[in-house]
Amino acid sequence: MTDDDGGLQPAGATFEQLVDELEATIARMSSGSLGIEEVTDLYERAGRLHAQATERLAAISARIDALTNPT
Repeated sequence: MTDDDGGLQPAGATFEQLVDELEATIARMSSGSLGIEEVTDLYERAGRLHAQATERLAAISARIDALTNPT
């Protein structure tokens, strides 16, 4: 599942895919060969990917807690 710029759509990605895409986005931002507009777009994308990965990790953590500490 991809979005307009060819990256993964966060809603359909696994945690690992989100992290991989975030790392790739950061690498592109760090390349030094992009204009300010593209870097800004990538920065916004990185923020969205980070937020989605954080939500996904929190959900996974809650599932693990429920499995290891049944009520």
